Amino acid sequence: MLKALKLLTAVAVPLAEVVALDGEEAAPARIPPNGRIVIRTGDPGEPEIDLSPLAYNWSHRIPIEFVAVETPTLTSEEALDAMLVRFGAAIAADRQLGGLCDWLGIAAPGTEDIYTDGAEPPRGAELVLTATYVTDSELS
Repeated sequence: MLKALKLLTAVAVPLAEVVALDGEEAAPARIPPNGRIVIRTGDPGEPEIDLSPLAYNWSHRIPIEFVAVETPTLTSEEALDAMLVRFGAAIAADRQLGGLCDWLGIAAPGTEDIYTDGAEPPRGAELVLTATYVTDSELS
């Protein structure tokens, strides 16, 4: 699912660097001129179990971080907004992520300035996607 989400994000926001990281790995320190989107593996949590027929209902939370910097034509806030709008449109257009999940929900992002020494602060946002899907095994 992470690979498909990375591809969808790269197509939606083609100029941004898209990085997929496992767990708490640190994102690269240098922010590219067109921004960065970090997709983390997230946590599928514990499934709800249906007994007849046996089914495992998952709500997999996937954290995504956006970072945008000021460009000659856009403030960092405007650049971040543009990234979020394009990403949101891509999710709305493919809520099943190519058939990998039953529903892909998106939470409103929280935004903040990312303070750096001697530079205009980039703008960041974090949001959580929730992929809902059903499997017939705890290991699927």
